[in-house]
Amino acid sequence: MRVTLTVNGAETTADVEPRLLLVHYLRDVLGLTGTHWGCDTSNCGACTVWLDGVPIKSCTTLAAMADGHEVRTVEGLASEDGLDPVQQGFVEEHGLQCGFCTPGMMMTARALLDRIPDPDEATIREAISGNLCRCTGYENIVRAIRWAARHEAERTSEEAAV
Repeated sequence: MRVTLTVNGAETTADVEPRLLLVHYLRDVLGLTGTHWGCDTSNCGACTVWLDGVPIKSCTTLAAMADGHEVRTVEGLASEDGLDPVQQGFVEEHGLQCGFCTPGMMMTARALLDRIPDPDEATIREAISGNLCRCTGYENIVRAIRWAARHEAERTSEEAAV
């Protein structure tokens, strides 16, 4: 079947098998390997992407289900101005070790900060509870998200002052 979707702002069309998972469409058809494929059960969250602005697990979503919709992947976080504050926060606060969960964590964190610009630690931990990390113990991930929230608030204040 033919699917057409917008991925990170670019429209793409391809013929796919109806059973093709979105994670495989992104990785194998489009070559966007930032989205990781982990568990096939939507438990680990490594495959988290946005579908029409809502975080979803792409390992249990068919590519056909995304037909006509917008998908945003971790590759779509950065802009011409540089890294997204969430990405920079992971760098500054050492929010990754092996990096396998990182793309899904970043997509989940970005969605959280878009909804709640200054979340407390409990809110952050609840938001990322669908994303498993076997390396970090989550402390640095939480700090990375708090870093991003603080720096977005500072940047917003500076822009308002200008």
